[in-house]
Amino acid sequence: MDEGRPVSASRFTLSRVMEPQDANPFGSVHGGVLMKYMDVAAGVAAMRHCRMNAVTASIDRMDFHQPVSVGELVTFRASVNGVGKTSLECGVRAEAEDLLTGETRHVATAFLTFVALDSEGRPTIVPPLIPETAEDERRSREAAWRRDARTRRAKI
Repeated sequence: MDEGRPVSASRFTLSRVMEPQDANPFGSVHGGVLMKYMDVAAGVAAMRHCRMNAVTASIDRMDFHQPVSVGELVTFRASVNGVGKTSLECGVRAEAEDLLTGETRHVATAFLTFVALDSEGRPTIVPPLIPETAEDERRSREAAWRRDARTRRAKI
């Protein structure tokens, strides 16, 4: 069994300029567009951690804090927060930047759970996560709480 991988090995950043086709009729970027890129960023973080295919199993929470406008650069920062036997929780933070002023703001946060798959498409064991900072430790504890809550809900 793998001895584990540090949180830093999973960190991934994706940036995209929001374009007119990303907007709703009110001129704000569709939440679904942000969701897609959050899923992509989290998926890369999951695969970096386990070095195998990983598929989205659930979105535990997704919060939109502020609207995003066409022309803004949105940066999605993802990393693995916690692991189970075959699953991984990834957190994603999205920040929008006004490219003319340089002003940035936190626009969305999400927690997504992925399941690692072996070469035959079956769930498989993932390496342990090695927190490196106090922040990593906090995120790992909170991921365990969310995992416990998901497990309790599944039994209802």
